[in-house]
Amino acid sequence: MEKYVIKGGIPLVGEVEIGGAKNAALAILAASIMTDETVYIDNMHDGSDTNAMLQAMKSSGAFVERIGRHGVKINASQIRDYTFDNDDMKKIRGSYYFLGALLGKYKEGGVVLPGGCSIGLRPIDQHIKGFTALGAKVNIGHGIIEAHADALVGSHIYLDVVSVGATINIMMAACMAVGKTIIENAAKEPHVVDFANFLNSMGADIKGAGTDVIRIRGVEKLHGTEYTIIPDQIEAGTFMMAAAATKGDITVKNVIPKHLESISAKLIEMGCQIHESDDAVRVVATKRLQNTHVKTLPYPGYPTDMQPQITVALGLASGISIVTESIFENRFKYVDELTRMGANIKVEGSTAIIEGVDKYTGAVISAPDLRAGAALVIAALTAEGYSTVEDIKYIERGYEDFDVKLRELGAQIEKVDSDRDITKFKMKHA
Repeated sequence: MEKYVIKGGIPLVGEVEIGGAKNAALAILAASIMTDETVYIDNMHDGSDTNAMLQAMKSSGAFVERIGRHGVKINASQIRDYTFDNDDMKKIRGSYYFLGALLGKYKEGGVVLPGGCSIGLRPIDQHIKGFTALGAKVNIGHGIIEAHADALVGSHIYLDVVSVGATINIMMAACMAVGKTIIENAAKEPHVVDFANFLNSMGADIKGAGTDVIRIRGVEKLHGTEYTIIPDQIEAGTFMMAAAATKGDITVKNVIPKHLESISAKLIEMGCQIHESDDAVRVVATKRLQNTHVKTLPYPGYPTDMQPQITVALGLASGISIVTESIFENRFKYVDELTRMGANIKVEGSTAIIEGVDKYTGAVISAPDLRAGAALVIAALTAEGYSTVEDIKYIERGYEDFDVKLRELGAQIEKVDSDRDITKFKMKHA
């Protein structure tokens, strides 16, 4: 089992290039099967989640060709199987996007109920509500969710809760329905906007993405396109928080600074200097961080996917900070691991009360999920002595070359798969 071994205590300094957004890629890959023409996607995230999506598409008969590391050419004209239930699909949350794509194009489809990180319940009731409103019948049985419709007809859909997944799935089905669909209380995240732009580039008629009301006029068919995915907001935010926690100076390049405003605002409150340019954000932390309060909210609020990272940083801040998680109810599982490193954090329900400590100390810790895993790596980078981070398969779902990028910023980190390698690393960095 691969793991990271880390020697902490070194401020991270330098420049890091941010890749394509994982969450946008999962939706865009699913939607690429909605045309019989060829689709070319660039700046595509290369991680285990996106690779599982591509494998599922291949297994169902689509032509998939990698162009370099971050490009992919897809032609779905030969898809004959409208049920995506292979093993790859069980591993990732984004598999449910295939249901909206299949339903929109073929008026029928099925996907295995999705997996992903166990950070709490991610109900699909809003997806089902949307599909039903468009005229589909939805059934769940034997671990598969299926939908079919004689015809899809535009409808007025009000989401009970803001859901990125439901917003994207309903957009896919509605863009090939007859007539007009209005989605109210829609998610406004950057990757929802990116996804709408992708569908529009294929000939869809979608307006209002990025606001809480999305209007869709159905079209008969979609055509091929070439599209470049936006930069990953969460990867960028993770490196910004790493700069703060390690008292470093990192310029995060190839980003859209507006997408990072909620993160930048918190870092300024914590005493960091933020310098923005057109496509880069520089974070400089020269002194001990200040305490603050954080509540996760749908975009443009502070992202739930950045909650573990800021908690790690606030664990080293002066005074008492409070972090409230309002999106997922099971997102503080990593706190036990952080406590082993000397953190002073008490979790009560959906709130973490953090009393800052002077330092973390090295320990053997385990990544419970994707974002918490990245946060624990940040903790290890600040810690006194050596740490080992296990279960890094979670981290590799959403971060491409994480250890490589950190090394380029001066981190002493290596990916290893044996105790002998850990011993060699410690001798090298003694």
